[in-house]
Amino acid sequence: MLTPLKFRPQYFEKIWGGQKLHTILGKDFGSLANCGESWELSGIAGKESEVAAGVPLEGNTLSELVEVYMGDLVGEKVYDTFGNDFPLLVKFIDAQEVLSVQVHPDDALAQRRYGTNGKTEMWYVLQADAGGGLYVGFKKGVTKEDYQRALAVGGVEQLLEFYPVTAGDVFFIPAGTVHAIGKGVLLAEVQQSSDCTYRVFDWNRVDAAGKPRELHVADALEALHFGDDTEYHIRYIPTLNHSVPVIRCNQFNINLLHFTQPLEKVYAGIDSFIIYICTEGRVVLIDEGKEYLLNKGEVMLVPAISTEVQLLPLEESTLMEVYLGN
Repeated sequence: MLTPLKFRPQYFEKIWGGQKLHTILGKDFGSLANCGESWELSGIAGKESEVAAGVPLEGNTLSELVEVYMGDLVGEKVYDTFGNDFPLLVKFIDAQEVLSVQVHPDDALAQRRYGTNGKTEMWYVLQADAGGGLYVGFKKGVTKEDYQRALAVGGVEQLLEFYPVTAGDVFFIPAGTVHAIGKGVLLAEVQQSSDCTYRVFDWNRVDAAGKPRELHVADALEALHFGDDTEYHIRYIPTLNHSVPVIRCNQFNINLLHFTQPLEKVYAGIDSFIIYICTEGRVVLIDEGKEYLLNKGEVMLVPAISTEVQLLPLEESTLMEVYLGN
C-alpha cells in the first residue's frame, strides 16, 4: 500500500551557510560548521532523496518509487509528462551570509543546452534577522547594456532590487530572473527539478584557499531576462483554516494553510501528488485511518491515490501545500 512518505534530508555545507537549520528547524546535520541547505525532496541524479527510516519502503529512492508506482504516486498526467523524473525539488536554505548573485536558465535554454528543464522557483521566508532581505530582479529600466557596464566594473549589486522581508513573505522567481538571498534569511524553496545555476557576481568572496568561486558570466548573459515586469513579491491575505492560493504557474501550484482546527482535504480531480511543507507547528495527517506526524521543518509527500486526507493541528500550524496541474 502506497502511503504518505517522509524522506531523509540531505545536508550541504556552504560558504554562506549557518546554524539556523538546527536552531530554528531542529535539524541534525552533525558537525557541519556552515550548513546552508537541507534538500528535503529531490530526484536529482546523485542527490536523490531516500525514504526515511522506520517506515515501509525505507531506503528506496524517489526515482525508484516513481518507476514502480508511476501515476499512483505522482498522478497520471504528471507521469505522462515527466516519466520517472520527479518534477520538483524542495529545500530549506539558511543564508548566514549573502548568496551569490545568480540566474537560472528557462526551459527553452536548458533544453537546448542540456536536454533538461529550466529552473523556476519560489521562496517562503521562515525567519529573517533585522535588515534581512532578498535581491530579486533588476531595478526598473535596467537594460542589458547597463548590466554589461556594471559587470565590467564590479557594480552589479547596484542594479538589483532589494526587498526587506519578514516571516511569511512569498516571492516568485521565474527562470531568467537575477536574484540572491540576502544575509540573515531562512527560507523554504520550491523549484523545478534542476541543479543548474549561473553565478554572475559573488561579492568578491574567496574560499578557504583564497580563491574566488567560479563565475558563469557568458552563460548567464544568455539566460538573463531584461525588462521583465513580473511581480516577484506575492501579496496574499492569510485566512485562518482555509487554503490560500499564493502561486499558480505552469511549473507548480502553491497554497498556504494556516489553521487551528481539524480540516478535511479532498484532492479528487487534481491528479497530482501533494507535498506538505510544515513551516510552523505540528500536524497529524490521517490517511485511510492511519496517522502520520509532520513537525515544523519536515516535508511529506502524499501520493496521488490519496484523494482524501484529514489534517489535525496539534497546535497553531502552517503548511505549504504544493501540487501540479489545475
